[in-house]
Amino acid sequence: MLSLAEENYLKAIYHLHHENSKAVSTNDLSSILETKASSVTDMLKKLADKNLVVYKKYQGVKLSDRGETTALKVIRKHRLWEVFLVEKLNFNWDEVHEIAEQLEHIQSEKLTDELDRFLDYPKRDPHGDPIPNKDGQFAVANKTMLSELEIGESGVCVGVKDSSPAFLNYLDKQAIALGKTLIVKEKESFDQSMLVAYDDKALRLSEQATQNLYIKPNS
Repeated sequence: MLSLAEENYLKAIYHLHHENSKAVSTNDLSSILETKASSVTDMLKKLADKNLVVYKKYQGVKLSDRGETTALKVIRKHRLWEVFLVEKLNFNWDEVHEIAEQLEHIQSEKLTDELDRFLDYPKRDPHGDPIPNKDGQFAVANKTMLSELEIGESGVCVGVKDSSPAFLNYLDKQAIALGKTLIVKEKESFDQSMLVAYDDKALRLSEQATQNLYIKPNS
């Protein structure tokens, strides 16, 4: 059985690797996990000894097949618990991440499978992220960042890159939610902000906001 910290490392390596498809550096892990680089190196050696990662000093780290399978199990549990909290216990989408961080380490596979069945096998969590099935498989959505759309183009909001409470609260205040259709009306070359239209109103979004909203473009 892996420790909570070991599972968190595997999950962090998975997310970082899938963001840029490169080996993950110890500095990147140190930053995201808020721990010293020397502690990261010690943990990577431990995970390598368990055949969960492939680690080469100065070249970064990747998950082994076994490590990726383990990471996806943790991610599956996390996202299923987020769905449960929102759909069954009426939590807001900005409240569930930290709670799911605790619940994702429950080891019972039967509980996870029954939770999945109880929720009718959801494909996405409240933030639009795909939920792996029991075999670690999930559908890859056709999506891009809102910032990539051009004037006149539109798309449906299908996810958020930043799932922090601050950003989710901001979206709630602006009435931007998953499933909302956004139309680009203007793009400001000076600061890359955008004027977007939705629900018969227009709103100027900062570059930081447009680079954290996933959109499924309308064809």
